[in-house]
Amino acid sequence: MPKISLSVSHQLGQEAAKKRIAGLIADSRARFADQVSQVAESWDGYVDAISFKAMGFNVTGKLDVQAAQVMIELNLPMAAYPLKGRIENEILTHARELLA
Repeated sequence: MPKISLSVSHQLGQEAAKKRIAGLIADSRARFADQVSQVAESWDGYVDAISFKAMGFNVTGKLDVQAAQVMIELNLPMAAYPLKGRIENEILTHARELLA
């Protein structure tokens, strides 16, 4: 199973970064409702365990909001391996914008 592991630096502080991420997830549910389904998330402090189905693929992972960075780990199905690089680039681009 391909795994994506990314780190995005920020200067927002832990609570502000968490609020932005939680807001993005809520907005994304509505914005991409036709492409993403079965979204489940569970915050435990500053760590969000997340799972969803996108374009027919089941994805699981976690977001760990730390004081100066956010660690992103996603597990993709093997069928999504050809898209791994593109997915990483999209996540990095949007995460950097969100946490700027």
